[in-house]
Amino acid sequence: MSEENKSGENQQLLHLVFGGELEDPATVSFRDLDELDIVGIYPNYNTALAAWKAKAQQTVDNAHMRYFIVHMHRLLDPDGDGTFG
Repeated sequence: MSEENKSGENQQLLHLVFGGELEDPATVSFRDLDELDIVGIYPNYNTALAAWKAKAQQTVDNAHMRYFIVHMHRLLDPDGDGTFG
């Protein structure tokens, strides 16, 4: 079941897509934080996933380049109860 179906189809479930070149492909330590690629913030997981796939495909030849999806809605509302703070 997708996140949208679990949490309600009309809810905004914000997701951040970003990436950068890693020091070592086995870790998540970026070579240069000033060079991070902020792809965008998306209203749901499916659109974030599409953006992530597009960027990952563009950089497939660079083994050190990685893109990530951050579930911002989980950071904003960690209890999942609709309240913030």
